[in-house]
Amino acid sequence: MPKYVIEREIPGAGKLSPQELRAISQKSCGVLNTMGPQIQWLQSYVTGDKVYCVYIAPNEEMVQEHAQQGGFPANRVSEVTTIIDPTTAE
Repeated sequence: MPKYVIEREIPGAGKLSPQELRAISQKSCGVLNTMGPQIQWLQSYVTGDKVYCVYIAPNEEMVQEHAQQGGFPANRVSEVTTIIDPTTAE
């Protein structure tokens, strides 16, 4: 199943409190539960003004649907074509 990186522009994301991040996570999980097991949230990286999320989904449309239902921005959705890490250098 394809993997996607979603770039979400959220001003002040890096200053969100643990409670705010928990609420956002709960909202996301609630939407995912209604959408079924085909779409999965793996993890997210919070930076100053953006959040980068990694999802597994059958297509980009499903990722966009999750964002729309959750009220989250999905400013850029990119399908991962290859994963590399330090072992790639060996």
